[in-house]
Amino acid sequence: MTTTATEATGAKTAVVRFDQVSKAYGAVRAVDGLTLDLHPGETVALLGPNGAGKSSTLDLLLGLRTADSGSVQVFGTTPQGAIAAGRVGAMLQSGGLMEDVTVEELVRLACDLHPRPHPVGEVLSRAGITQIADRMVNKLSGGQEQRVRFALATAGANDLIVLDEPTTGMDVTARQAFWATMREQAEQGRTVLFATHYLEEADAIADRVLVLHKGRLLADGSAAEIKAKAGARRISFELEGPVDEADLRALPFLSALDITGNRVRIQSHNADATVHAVYALGLYPRELEVAGLGLEQAFVAITEAEEARTAC
Repeated sequence: MTTTATEATGAKTAVVRFDQVSKAYGAVRAVDGLTLDLHPGETVALLGPNGAGKSSTLDLLLGLRTADSGSVQVFGTTPQGAIAAGRVGAMLQSGGLMEDVTVEELVRLACDLHPRPHPVGEVLSRAGITQIADRMVNKLSGGQEQRVRFALATAGANDLIVLDEPTTGMDVTARQAFWATMREQAEQGRTVLFATHYLEEADAIADRVLVLHKGRLLADGSAAEIKAKAGARRISFELEGPVDEADLRALPFLSALDITGNRVRIQSHNADATVHAVYALGLYPRELEVAGLGLEQAFVAITEAEEARTAC
């Protein structure tokens, strides 16, 4: 068995380490025995349906909550210690911005407070807010507020950047510029952890994807590995004439079916057998395509399978 460099030196290289971490709010277990490591230079997407434990996990990582059991370490110390040393920057959905100041004044304050600050002009430029530096914070649009939050999260030389739904409210151009900046941060050796509902972002940006469900880690790997874990493929084709939905729903290994006009879209756990059964019905599909699931379909398949398992 070959041991990777990361496995061999995991204790030394882990930026973040969760070891059997649990957190409950009354009868609700928001985080349930979570164990994972994050390493330098990784861009990691944290995915999960509402109530999966994403926000609670980020709160524990940032020292905003205390675990009921298990331990959380950031750069080998407590989250509070890592933050005090200026090694962690965060962009969260919760919490407001100071309003009766200009954008530049707010960013300058963040730089002044950081143990390892960047020049104010550099921070404004990186966040794409130089043009609105003189604007009052309470006059900003939602997308502009997000970019200001990003500036505050990167006001200093952080080694870990934590982002909660970072591109909410941003237009397409701003989102592209934002992720280009994040790629630069990772290339410089920084670890980027982001929670998002935009699964296409996770697919395109992250080199590692974590899928949470009811506080537990269901999947951990590259986007391609997560898609493979779902164990299903997409089948798409056109049929001539009326479509008999009952016949199609009886196809073997079917996990999902969508019919729009004469276009049929199927998810199957055995694409070869399903396509063979289509022909056995006397149907002659046109424009037949068989492909792996996208990350969004794989995410849904994994979480639905877990729901079904726990319901038994």
